Parts: sequence; C-alpha cells; structure tokens
Amino acid sequence: MKLTITIKAILAAMTISATSANVLAATPAQQGMDIFTEVKSRDIGWGDSKADMHMILSNQHGQKSIREVKIKSLEQQNDGDKSLTVFDKPRDVKGTAFLSYSHTTGPDDQWLYMPAIKRVKRISSRNKSGPFMGSEFAFEDFSSFELSKYRYNFLGEEQYNGKECFKVEQFPVDQNSGYTRRIVWVDKENYLEQKVEFYDRKNALLKTLTYTDYQQFSGKFWRALSLNMVNHQNGKSTELKWMNYAFNTGLTDKDFNRNALKRKN
Repeated sequence: MKLTITIKAILAAMTISATSANVLAATPAQQGMDIFTEVKSRDIGWGDSKADMHMILSNQHGQKSIREVKIKSLEQQNDGDKSLTVFDKPRDVKGTAFLSYSHTTGPDDQWLYMPAIKRVKRISSRNKSGPFMGSEFAFEDFSSFELSKYRYNFLGEEQYNGKECFKVEQFPVDQNSGYTRRIVWVDKENYLEQKVEFYDRKNALLKTLTYTDYQQFSGKFWRALSLNMVNHQNGKSTELKWMNYAFNTGLTDKDFNRNALKRKN
C-alpha cells in the first residue's frame, strides 16, 4: 500500500512538472516559442465575439475622460483575426470606427473612419506605432497575437501577483514596430498573460500593461475584463474595462469590410 501511494505521488508530481520540464529542455528561443504556441492553442475556436468597452484615459494630473466603445471580432482559420471598433461616446468621437485585419505574415491592414470629414484613412505601417485615439495604446496593440510576429527568448520563471509565471522576451519582426522588445509574464496554470513591459526604439522602458479580472466564457476561453496600460515616460495611463461579452453571435466577413466602417453599429 505504501509503495502504491508513493508511486502515485511520483506520477502526479511528474505530470504537474511536465510542462516546466519541457520548457527547460530546449534552447531559450524554442522555450519561448513553445510557451506562446501553448498560449495560442488554448484560444482557438471561439468563432466570433461582441463586447462593450469603456476606455478610461488619465493624464499625468489624474484627470480622467471616458469613451464608450463597441467591439466586434472574427476569428480567421488561416490568418490573423479581424476586428471592428466603434466609438459611441462622447459626442466628439461618436461614429469614429477602426477596422483591423491582422495577418500571420506581413504588415496588418488597418483603416480609421473619421465621421467629421466622412473619410476612411488607411493606417500605414510606419504609423502603427502611433497612439490609438489619444490613448496610451498604439495601433499595433490592437491587432491579434500571432506567433510569427515575434522572435522569442525564455528568461526564466518568476512569481507575479501571487502566480507562478513564465517570463518571456519577444522581439517584433516588423521593422516599423514602435517597440524593440516586450517582456511578458504568462501564468503557468492557464497560460494567460498577466503583465507586459514594452521597450521603445531606444530600448528604454516605455509602458507596462497589466491584465486583471479574468473570466472564462463558453467553458474554455478566458478574457481579462480590465487592461491597464501605464506610460512611464509621460505619466499617462489608459484602462480598458470590458463588459457584455457574447460569443458565436453569427458575425461573418461581411461585417468586417470597409463599408462596415461607415455603418451605425
């Protein structure tokens, strides 16, 4: 009996540590790639989604302004995802819409509709590092995560916010990125991003993004309901508060063409 219990305990310990062992067995580049391959694989099959979002902008003096936004997303099988972001409030941004086609290879396609001049503007690759609608997020931050967009370097394991995490460095492949690298903390239990540090083109710490209040949908897909981006260089921050998530709502590619930018959503 004691021997049986001992064997079971050993097997359980081996199972728990299997992922960590695999991570430690490869080169740092492969370790980092393996971790984010797992991150990506756990978020496949959600189809499409709709959500409401409050974008809370804070300046260096603590003054806040709130924008109300609706976001639609469509999963793609052989490419990056599509998303449509429409601003409802306040009045000065109402009707502004942002359409993004993420790609696994090559630059993303992004367009911004500005109702004041009734014009659709294409966001060039060189401008995707610029601020999105006056926030501390860049246009490039609003594209879906794709494995091929980065090179990887596993830095080790570290505890963050009470969670055991993998710590991985990512280097953007796109030469027009505003970042030289990102450092990402991914929790070992559910492979969810907990924190990201962004380094600018001079390799100085620019921003930190934290994810909190994760909730699971459809019994599988996790979404953080609060994302807070702090800019360390200008003292400003932007928080995204998500609500009313719905999945598999019947969205199709027709809901994500350039004509959709001008529709009232």
